[in-house]
Amino acid sequence: MKRVVASRDVRDAGAVAAGLVGWLRLPVLLAVALLLGACAPLEVVRLHGQTMGTTWSARVVVPARTDVDPLRERVQQRLDRVVGQMSTWEPDSDLSRFNRAPAGTWQALPPELLDVLDRALALARSTGGAYDPTIAPLVDLWGFGPPSQSHRIPDEAAIAAARERIGWRRIELDRGGSRALQPGGLHVDLSSIAKGFGVDEAARALDEASIGAYLVEVGGELRARGLRPDGHAWTVAVERPDAAPGAVGDDAQIQRRIELRDACIATSGDYRHSFEHAGRRYSHHIDPRSGWPVEHAIASVSVIADTCVEADPLGTALIVLGPVAGMAYARRHDLAVLFLLRDGDIVVERASPAFEALSGSTRE
Repeated sequence: MKRVVASRDVRDAGAVAAGLVGWLRLPVLLAVALLLGACAPLEVVRLHGQTMGTTWSARVVVPARTDVDPLRERVQQRLDRVVGQMSTWEPDSDLSRFNRAPAGTWQALPPELLDVLDRALALARSTGGAYDPTIAPLVDLWGFGPPSQSHRIPDEAAIAAARERIGWRRIELDRGGSRALQPGGLHVDLSSIAKGFGVDEAARALDEASIGAYLVEVGGELRARGLRPDGHAWTVAVERPDAAPGAVGDDAQIQRRIELRDACIATSGDYRHSFEHAGRRYSHHIDPRSGWPVEHAIASVSVIADTCVEADPLGTALIVLGPVAGMAYARRHDLAVLFLLRDGDIVVERASPAFEALSGSTRE
């Protein structure tokens, strides 16, 4: 049988509750005041290290006087793991072993490597082969491979021979078995996507350490989370194509500043990786469909996405597609993309609707 509480019971109960609150209010407020007084102010601390032939850094928001060495070690270990799986420079990496494997053999791959390779193949399919993670023989042929190589203009026979050794369609994946088929002589290079994956892994390491606000960067690709201690978003810069290396602090060499809110940005360009011969400029971005460097007027492409493993390879793909087909692809897939195009001595911007819709994006 349910007990019906009369109005008088309710009033009495309310009086008792009010009395308890009255007695407890002062101690509770005092405890909160003491807790707030004991909290150290927040500050931004920079972590940094080496990875993937470049540098990484992270600006993390932590209480003052926090020992951040364990954080730095956590991030470095996560990045070292990516290198151990996906580097083509480390002979013992999982990817290097796959590239050396005999023809017709299935090779077991770590889940992370299989996922990145799967993403790369999906982008190759989506772009009709404008993006191809097996393009390394062509890159080497043009002298854009290891630093010891010199730039050269290969003949058509050499280009045709190199193209015979590439082809993303030749790779087969067994996702259930976490393995991939080496068809023979295929050299996979994930440098256009592994760096972005590394940024995401570094961010994941900070998330696991309960860091709620940070800006992580690996070789210029960035991922932001949370806000700075002053309550503002992290601000990043898209530099002009003629900017000097490391000049992002100089406003005269910045094309746009962007407030990055829980998102990533990756920029691909050819202004530091090209050579000239007989008055013609050759970009390090090779079109795998032709075997020749692209001749578009694109200086750089910046892509904003939820993750860097998405943004990083898209820059390469869009440069190969070119300003017209690339922008059409960006619009079709609702991508936030900024093209910087050369027009003589000036730089022209072409931004997708998704990019222009971002709040906090400003021209310099």
